[in-house]
Amino acid sequence: MKLASISRYPVKSASGHEVTEAEVQPWGLAGDRRHVVTDESGAVLTARQEPRLLACVPVLDGGALTLTGPHADPLTVLPAGPRSVVHLPRTSVEVTDCGDDAAGWLSGLVGRPVRLRWLDDPTRRPVDPAYGRPEDRVSLADAFPLLLTTTASLARLNEWIAGTASELGEEPGPLPMRRFRPNVVIDGAAEPFAEDEWKRLRIGDVEFRVSKGCDRCVLTTVDTTTYRKGKEPLRTLARHRKRDGKVWFGVNLIPDLIPGTYGRIAQGDPVLVL
Repeated sequence: MKLASISRYPVKSASGHEVTEAEVQPWGLAGDRRHVVTDESGAVLTARQEPRLLACVPVLDGGALTLTGPHADPLTVLPAGPRSVVHLPRTSVEVTDCGDDAAGWLSGLVGRPVRLRWLDDPTRRPVDPAYGRPEDRVSLADAFPLLLTTTASLARLNEWIAGTASELGEEPGPLPMRRFRPNVVIDGAAEPFAEDEWKRLRIGDVEFRVSKGCDRCVLTTVDTTTYRKGKEPLRTLARHRKRDGKVWFGVNLIPDLIPGTYGRIAQGDPVLVL
């Protein structure tokens, strides 16, 4: 198996972009999900509530974040505002405001007043202790540092979706992998959903623990081009991949790094299940 692609999402729930290589930090890929959009009261907003966030393409260049979108000129963001607390699944965490220019740019995109916040210290937020160690940390991702999917699993899912569509007289096209917002995509798995059974793996020289499978939400039904919600993939996943009242696609990873060190992965790296 090999690492087919790497993606990072500098702003939670905004569009991601592929990179050819990435630094792996204990809390995720460098720069991944360190920013979050909130309403003026500090409540976290995602593309579940505001699908237009997917029209924002944030790009990191060194330490600078540039927001690009269809409604305004690109804007480079430099956090400099006061700190406040935002509430995420299981935890609350202190973040830094990114200023009125960023707030105005994003408010113009989504059509209501919002703020952009930055997690300046990613060591603040622990991983769910039911699935990690006391020292494990995560940035502003929903739960875990990285998400892994495989091309074999997506191919099988698209076969199932085509079958469902045929039964119902519909003609949807295959879903792209970006619907699932993975950080790493693996090619060459022997079987679809083989990742369900993985416990540990090595990508290049970096080892990871598989913490748990990824239960999928309504965000996967938002078309990343039109920003409209549909029925897939949740409808078909519910027929083939439902357990414990949830539907599953992909697995979550926690990097196993020596304290104080970082790793590095690159497209084409070999992948070994340990």
